[in-house]
Amino acid sequence: MLPIDVAAHGSRWRRRHPLEKGLLGVGLTVTAVALPPWPGGPLVAGATLAVLLGPAGVPGRRLWRAFRIPLGFCFTGALPLLFAVGGPAGLVSWAPDGPRQATELLLRTSAASLGVLLFAFTTPVSDVLPRLVRAGVPAPVVDVALVMYRIGFLLLDSMAQVRRAQAARLGQTGRAAVWRSLAGLAATSFVRAFDRAGRLQEGLAGRGYDGALRVLVPEAALSWRFLAASGALLGTLIAATLVLKELYL
Repeated sequence: MLPIDVAAHGSRWRRRHPLEKGLLGVGLTVTAVALPPWPGGPLVAGATLAVLLGPAGVPGRRLWRAFRIPLGFCFTGALPLLFAVGGPAGLVSWAPDGPRQATELLLRTSAASLGVLLFAFTTPVSDVLPRLVRAGVPAPVVDVALVMYRIGFLLLDSMAQVRRAQAARLGQTGRAAVWRSLAGLAATSFVRAFDRAGRLQEGLAGRGYDGALRVLVPEAALSWRFLAASGALLGTLIAATLVLKELYL
């Protein structure tokens, strides 16, 4: 399993209803995008970090390892705003308003990414997908998502085993060896993916698969106290952002 999935399964909020955590995570994400980037972005990011490291109990090092990947995309998306292409200044020049726009985009996207990570670190996918059938999503679509979710981990495990075997056979000692190992890894993973898919189909047929995978969903009741606290947090962030924006203006 990926570290973020391990954290989700061991989260303090694991037994809470996914809708509660979804509303909080989506609310923080939408708030980060909709509010003015300053001071909305830092306020939303700070509040989300406080929830992640506090009540949710997410380890700081594990959170950073997961957050640095979307943060890299945030920086990559903000970087082009610093430059202007064409015009009297030349083919490529500094954009007059580029630093401000890049900073605003970085504040919004980084805060919104933390809102998404809040849901991911507290809610396993296996708790969400079966409940989608009750929400009206067709059962075959949910079944395919569950199977792909499971097969993804199996393929990652197979790739790790192949890479360890290649390293033990000195498959990483030079540039040519590395390229040969990568080609072998891709070919082996492709073959194993088809093999596992075929065995999965045979196993389902042997168990009388009739178009729906029936799994036990842990019962969880909605906590109106949690929902009220989430609404109060979002309302406080909105009010504080608007008040501070007026003060700065």
